[in-house]
Amino acid sequence: MPKTQTSERGRDNGQARLKKTERRRQILLELKLRPHVRISELSERFNVSTETLRRDFDALADEGLVARAHGGATAPTRGHYPSLNERANARVEERERIGRRAADLVRDGETVMIDSGSTTIEMARALAYRGTPCTVITNSIPVAMTLGHGAAQVLLCPGEYLAAESAVIGTETLEFLGRFNVDRCMIGSSGFSEEGPSETVRGFAAVKRVMLHRAVERHLLIDSEKFGRKGLAHVGDLSGLQSIVVDKRPQDALLSALVAAEVEILVTEES
Repeated sequence: MPKTQTSERGRDNGQARLKKTERRRQILLELKLRPHVRISELSERFNVSTETLRRDFDALADEGLVARAHGGATAPTRGHYPSLNERANARVEERERIGRRAADLVRDGETVMIDSGSTTIEMARALAYRGTPCTVITNSIPVAMTLGHGAAQVLLCPGEYLAAESAVIGTETLEFLGRFNVDRCMIGSSGFSEEGPSETVRGFAAVKRVMLHRAVERHLLIDSEKFGRKGLAHVGDLSGLQSIVVDKRPQDALLSALVAAEVEILVTEES
């Protein structure tokens, strides 16, 4: 009589298995309710193997949404980082100049991914003011609202809402972005060094990586105050950028690294 083989993958406890996106959303929800979740516990609850849960945890950690811990995961911790509103009230003139210069790059009829940030909002305002007809895909609610009543067609990503950033992040956001090929993307970052752009806000680095991957032309909008800073999560290498739009020309090691990576430096004009 043949043996009956059982495995975690094939077991059936009468519970319907969740799809990957929903399962990962549930993991993030659990971490809002308690400080630590265990793979063994969630494997039983979701009726999937521990290997499947490890892949979920690793993917969420890569997105900056969880911190891996022994046997499970915890919510990521970080020091205070200014909210979107706080950043929007600092260095306003510099960011406006960067936004206008970046808007110059967008041609009529192009498709553009724009991520969330105080400087990318300024770019959206410049596009709206000029009435540039284009299609914009964004995870930023202010960017969508700014462009939504003008000549641009706007697609707003789904995902987990970050109130402090007025933006969405997470697995659903990344999967949505991955469906499109665009002419160019416009991203910001928390820090910028010879290693490339980096990000401090939870979940933002993963969004920027997908946008860079899906775009033909890739531009970083960065305030010179962030030169030399390194955020928690590395976004990508300098070689992944076509240009940076800045208020001041970088110097020393950062300039040398940009020249070596053949990244065009677009410096805004003084008002």
